[in-house]
Amino acid sequence: MPPLDGVVPFPPEFAARYRAAGYWEDRTLDDVFSELFAEHAERVALLHAGDTITYRQLAERRATLAARLHDMGLRRNDRVVMHLPNAPEFLYLYFALQMLGVIPVLALAPHRRLEIDHFVKLTDAVAYFGTDPELGEVIRAANPGLRHVILIDQLAPGPGGAQPPHVEIDPTDPCCLLLSGGTTGIPKLIPRTHNDYVYNSRAAAAVYYIDRESCQLAVAPLAHNMPLACPGVQGFLMHGARVVLSEGTRATEILPLVERHRITHIAAVPALYIRWLADPDAGDHDMSSVQLLQSGGQRLQPELRRQMAAFFPNAFVQENFGMSEGTLFFVRKDQPEEARMETVGLPVSADDEVRLCDESGAEVPDGEVGELTVRGPYTLRGYYRAPEYNERQFTPDGFYRSGDLMRRHPSGAYLVEGRIKDLINRGGEKISAEEIENLILMHPSVRNIACVPFPDPVLGERMCACVILRPGAQLTLDALGQFLFDLGIAKFKLPERLEILDDFPLSPFGKTSKKALTENLRDRSAV
Repeated sequence: MPPLDGVVPFPPEFAARYRAAGYWEDRTLDDVFSELFAEHAERVALLHAGDTITYRQLAERRATLAARLHDMGLRRNDRVVMHLPNAPEFLYLYFALQMLGVIPVLALAPHRRLEIDHFVKLTDAVAYFGTDPELGEVIRAANPGLRHVILIDQLAPGPGGAQPPHVEIDPTDPCCLLLSGGTTGIPKLIPRTHNDYVYNSRAAAAVYYIDRESCQLAVAPLAHNMPLACPGVQGFLMHGARVVLSEGTRATEILPLVERHRITHIAAVPALYIRWLADPDAGDHDMSSVQLLQSGGQRLQPELRRQMAAFFPNAFVQENFGMSEGTLFFVRKDQPEEARMETVGLPVSADDEVRLCDESGAEVPDGEVGELTVRGPYTLRGYYRAPEYNERQFTPDGFYRSGDLMRRHPSGAYLVEGRIKDLINRGGEKISAEEIENLILMHPSVRNIACVPFPDPVLGERMCACVILRPGAQLTLDALGQFLFDLGIAKFKLPERLEILDDFPLSPFGKTSKKALTENLRDRSAV
């Protein structure tokens, strides 16, 4: 069966290798989870806002919803946009779509008109699932091929018993389209196949120390790769364990949940851990149940690592580095202390092929910094419907050029040293400077623009818009923010500082030197 239009398949010789090694099972997500739902039927699967949902209830609700969606006309390889919060309905829908072979684009809750409209157009989506009826109708009006706008309350459990017809699904088809960090405008879409995404969760779970009695707190948005599948919800359900879904992130919401449900595993970004530890009432809650703290999205500084270990007295602090494109690095308990404290660990698969390369593509010696360049059994071979971009991001032999800079620690583990990509990393949310610059250039007062990061003690980085104005023009940060907000972008992408400059420093090649701009901002902040 030919691959879906716009999807770059794994070469046959690599697919054969991954099957022979046992990484690829040639089973769909629905094959795997239908079996697990039956095996653990009476165990608790999900907890949310006072509701307790068993594996049997999760299975029934996803099947009933799948039957309704099939009756509405959704079919194998249709694309739809999921734009939902961390609620059970997210998982009912996600697993229902897997039964039908329908491919969800996993949009983030803060996304707005600009991003959602792009996802619909790029994928020819036939349905939008969201929470805002006005946004849904705006998107529908701009996209005649969008047949359905379905709101979250329409996904609530109805009378059970209905079953959709059996659908033959190719395990090499995409099970979902994840979002990239987005270095060239609005995020690219990452096709994750059934084969590679099942293995992704199994491999991550193998170094995450889960058993049947484990309980994960899902606090990061489920549309992100980490809370969904690294090992995330998928990995915990694979073990018959429990997941507590939280739509809030404040310490006053999270810490009582940890205590009440005896949470054993938490996955979050450093910015959230910093906020929780700083809460004045944090010490009033019992954190003794927590066994593991997963941290990703930003580098975890050693001092914060120590603070986390002191606040969660029984927890192993596990830094990891991952990307929606595939390859995952996890710190292990049996690594030397210096590796546990300083690195992001090792790749999770023996067949993760890791190269650290210089600008010419040659591998750098051990200990030197190079660009992380990877391929493996769960790393993409190309972005969805992006052939020109793929030409730049992949080597001729199929290695993905990540744009992340790493070096190898003497222990053999890896350290993150920064990135080549033009991104602002705001608390783990990656913001494309180019995307925001292109929008700011539409403002009538702006002649030139460069968006750069400035340091923040909690979020790591925030965005500063460095602007050269047109003659006689004026601009304030509030006015710029309102202009961008009215264009329909997500709120987290708005600049949080504005610098009006007469000119930009230039690199030796005559380009705007963002490095110099960033250093100037640091100098001003230090005064």
